[in-house]
Amino acid sequence: MHLISETADLSPFAGCCLVPTMGALHEGHAALIRQAADSGRPAVATIFVNPTQFAPGEDFERYPRTLEADLEIAARAGAAAVFAPSVEAIYPHGAEAARRAAEALALPPTATEPDLEDRIRPGHFAGVCGVVARLFDLCGPAAAVFGEKDFQQLRVIEQMVEAAPQRWPGLRILRGPTVREADGLAMSSRNRYLDPPEREQALGLSRALQIAHAAQHPATAERLMRETLEDHGLAIEYAVVRDSATLRPIADFREPTRALIAVRLPSARLIDNAPMTIWR
Repeated sequence: MHLISETADLSPFAGCCLVPTMGALHEGHAALIRQAADSGRPAVATIFVNPTQFAPGEDFERYPRTLEADLEIAARAGAAAVFAPSVEAIYPHGAEAARRAAEALALPPTATEPDLEDRIRPGHFAGVCGVVARLFDLCGPAAAVFGEKDFQQLRVIEQMVEAAPQRWPGLRILRGPTVREADGLAMSSRNRYLDPPEREQALGLSRALQIAHAAQHPATAERLMRETLEDHGLAIEYAVVRDSATLRPIADFREPTRALIAVRLPSARLIDNAPMTIWR
């Protein structure tokens, strides 16, 4: 497996299947890399803690950086290369200039309209779109894998690529299913922040999704999710059911929908989501 830090070394991997990450890899990331390797193209994972998608006061400085362990996980999962660039390689004019440029981008509707992550983390998707676009331009992938765990981010990237067929001709975005611990907690790099009592509280997310799944109306599903999250002592940012494509509010379950949750604990902010049953 190749470790790449300079952008000039990426040309042999043009046409790869890319897996963008911020590192602190776990089995969820490994599953995405395996999916990329199974695509028939070289799997290239990127490891870059992107400063432009963190707001002031968020966990940019303490976000875990575990490159040596990450390289082992990536190699075992089948990565042909890992691109672990410096901030200067990604943003040659500086992170602040890149942040301003990203904020001037015309973002996809799913980055600005759903009133979910876009409301809680203003500027976040500008940073995400800016860095992902930069990685696509540098790496020239034929496909890229993004996890359903960050479902709004996934939809934002899908719409960004759909809107720019000339910039990234033929680029396919592949969806990777959410990987969970045995007790149902969605795998996340931020789970390592949780102490044992918080870890038990965090199970409220997957339990809320499970309980809501039996509901026959979106309003009922949202009420059940909120009640379950409150029973676990979680501070709720949102617990909603939305159209799976637009992430806009819906009136019934006749079309594909997604339940999405965001909560805060003292040590971490966690998100989760799951598809809902279609009732005809």
